[in-house]
Amino acid sequence: MSRRHLPTLTAMQCFEASARHLSFTRAAEELSLTQSAVSKQVAQLESVLEHPLFRRVRKRLQVTPEGSLYLTEVRKVLAQVEMSTRYMQSYGGQNEVLNVTTLPTFGARWLIPRLNGFRFRHPGVYLNIANRVEPFDLEEERVDVAFFFGHGAWPKAECIKLLDETMVPVCAPAAVPAGGIDDPLALTDLVLLQSATRPEAWHDWFEAQGCYTAHSYHGPRFDTFYMAVSAARAGCGVALVPHFLVEEELAAGQLTIPWAFALTSRDAYYLAYPEYKGEVAKVRGFIDWILEKC
Repeated sequence: MSRRHLPTLTAMQCFEASARHLSFTRAAEELSLTQSAVSKQVAQLESVLEHPLFRRVRKRLQVTPEGSLYLTEVRKVLAQVEMSTRYMQSYGGQNEVLNVTTLPTFGARWLIPRLNGFRFRHPGVYLNIANRVEPFDLEEERVDVAFFFGHGAWPKAECIKLLDETMVPVCAPAAVPAGGIDDPLALTDLVLLQSATRPEAWHDWFEAQGCYTAHSYHGPRFDTFYMAVSAARAGCGVALVPHFLVEEELAAGQLTIPWAFALTSRDAYYLAYPEYKGEVAKVRGFIDWILEKC
């Protein structure tokens, strides 16, 4: 499709508002346009798409199946435009945005508690923090600092080691048999909770103790450690997680370690930043802050 035939942002805004309100009149009021202008924009959009976006049922608008499909995509586009605009409004001014990515549970349990006070030392820097699990290109994604777990290497980036990791099994106190556990393999009777990001974790944990079980990969699977920990607290089974992520629950008696063997992971947690941003003030200030809090 030629770019000149692509719909305008105004047309997409009119469609989105009309779909949300199911009314051209209310959409016009929100956008400070006339009702006829909104109706015309939507009609032009339908002409470009060659699909009807609305139909009238008892004098009310109803979004068509094609309209519902397109609405999802339009909202993504409008959200991206808004985010990019906000980014540029802050770029190079007195206030700057620092884009940070982190692993979900690591960010919630380790990173965020260490951010308290950063705003007062660097009042001109606004943090924009997002969860990322899969590898990505720092430069293409406009990320200034990334926290990750791995070997300590990231293409075109400098990496700083933050901490090692030891994996421990945890479960609700009530899940442990009255007589305790006298063999690590007995944990398989409690249901092994699996973490999608560490599919080999239970196998490695048992192997390090000279044990083997066919159940190493069996059990409910969770996307994040946070979900696995929550399941363990609820009595759904035993989770194998980094010790530092469950210190609060262990101290509060909400979780217990049924078998005291900790497996030191081969990898560790790192901070990465693009090589060319090493001396950018907002990036250097954030890195220095994090290293102080380690």
